[in-house]
Amino acid sequence: MASSLLALLDDITTVLDDVSVMTKVATKKTAGVLGDDLALNAHQVTGVKPDRELPVVWAVARGSLVNKAILVPAALAISALEAWLGARGYPIPIILPLMMAGGAFLCYEGAEKLIHRFLHSADEKRAQHQALSEAVADEQVNLVAFERDKIRGAIRTDFILSAEIIVISLGTVAGKSFSVQVGTLVAIALLMTVGVYGLVAGIVKMDDAGLSLSRHPGQGRSDRLRRAFGRGILYSAPWLMKFLSVAGTAAMFLVGGGILVHGIGPLHHALQAIGPGGGLGTVTALLAEGLFGVLAGALVVAALGLLRRLRGGGSATA
Repeated sequence: MASSLLALLDDITTVLDDVSVMTKVATKKTAGVLGDDLALNAHQVTGVKPDRELPVVWAVARGSLVNKAILVPAALAISALEAWLGARGYPIPIILPLMMAGGAFLCYEGAEKLIHRFLHSADEKRAQHQALSEAVADEQVNLVAFERDKIRGAIRTDFILSAEIIVISLGTVAGKSFSVQVGTLVAIALLMTVGVYGLVAGIVKMDDAGLSLSRHPGQGRSDRLRRAFGRGILYSAPWLMKFLSVAGTAAMFLVGGGILVHGIGPLHHALQAIGPGGGLGTVTALLAEGLFGVLAGALVVAALGLLRRLRGGGSATA
């Protein structure tokens, strides 16, 4: 009995050690996606009332946990199904098409943001500003709906980025035991959620921290340094939020375009073959994937717009 218990504890320790090692490997491979996830989610919270920023971040974080609670078992089941079909002579890809659809959706969202920013007329922008003013006047109805839309949009975007993180992590533990795969994916899911939304919460409350420091009492040197540091935070916070807004949109194209490029074998190999030495540099590769993301997003927007027009025309003629 004692020997069986010791053997069980030894097995558990081995599994936990393997999970720890594989989690470190998966974290390194998903670090780039983590940066994009941070930029996107900080961007999604912009426009929310200051006293509602943390509740919105918390709501999105809960939604992110739900996303990962769905994605982890789904990824394990899809991976097992893919392996089962391949072993029986039916090598049908399942994960790749799902990732391609997610990448196309990210590019579509980024393209819509660009179109909204650059192609809307001044009259449309004034109408939107008037609508926002009316929302501010009717706090009990419109701002609640506005906040709810923000949360839903952020959770929807998080679902795609979380799917990429889970799939990348799944690739790092391919060939490992099922218990190690489950432990690694769960650990990555929790670490990424806490890391991203903890940082997002800190970013959106930077101005409050800066204001508090700028009002620090006292005339000592350390007191003056605190006030100066607080003023520096207050000055830089709006610029940081603007940067994150731009970076969030760019991240949609970079991540979405990267998914699409890596999923299209001939295109991926063609991009690798361009440039001196037979390969693209890191920056050039990112720019190429981002440009492809912009083109793909524009095509999706155009296709959906055409589909809406056809449906509208069909209903009108009927």
